[in-house]
Amino acid sequence: MRKLLKKRISDVSIRYKAQKGVEVFGYLLIGLLILISFTVENIENYTVIIGLFTAGITFTLQELILSIAGSFYIFFVRVYKPGDRIEINGIKGDVIDIDSIYTTMMEIGEWVSSDNYSGRIVKISNAFVFKGPIKNYSMDFPFVWDELDILITYDSDVELTKKIMLDTATKLLSEYTESSLEKWEEMVAHYYIENARLEPTLALRLTDNWIAINLRYITDYKLRRATKNNLYYQISQAVLGTYGKVTLASTTLQLLKVPELDINIKK
Repeated sequence: MRKLLKKRISDVSIRYKAQKGVEVFGYLLIGLLILISFTVENIENYTVIIGLFTAGITFTLQELILSIAGSFYIFFVRVYKPGDRIEINGIKGDVIDIDSIYTTMMEIGEWVSSDNYSGRIVKISNAFVFKGPIKNYSMDFPFVWDELDILITYDSDVELTKKIMLDTATKLLSEYTESSLEKWEEMVAHYYIENARLEPTLALRLTDNWIAINLRYITDYKLRRATKNNLYYQISQAVLGTYGKVTLASTTLQLLKVPELDINIKK
């Protein structure tokens, strides 16, 4: 049969898969016939042999069976769908295809910063939906909270800095805030979850070297990097326009003078 397939099929990929399928099927059939010829004395024992064979196949192919069951689970429960951004089995990416065995993802992260594509296509067994948590960034609520810190010196105008940060964030993120409000109300109505504030908020923290002002805001799950970049740029430009009232901080070092040594050598 393999020789016949080799002659009849011209496509290399299809010919290879067909030959492998015939080979595996042939070995299984030969093994079953040998087992029957050595162990079966009468027709009643066929049921025992078939049961043992079925159990062995089930144990051997348990990962494949779980994968097929996982595909049905994904389809009916709607755990995720093509186009969603998920994290499963420690791998994060956008789902680009779901078949009966594998979920195919375009990977994000790894050696690239933030949520950018790495360029690698990852195939994950559908069985993993039963083995661990699935983090979906886009199902029901396609927005995420993010944060950034602005560090200023202790002699800076703190209230002016807070006003600059809030005004910039409110102006830049107003569209996200309005769009997310309706989705969040649906979440609160559907799930047992506390209500949350969607508008940008600030939190102040004192350190040994500077005052850290933390800005928490909501943005589209696919635009985290772009949103943070725009916020940093506009806030930095506004800080430069304060003409020294607000100064961005950096790590400070205190250098101590080495004491002078007075050495008298007596002869």
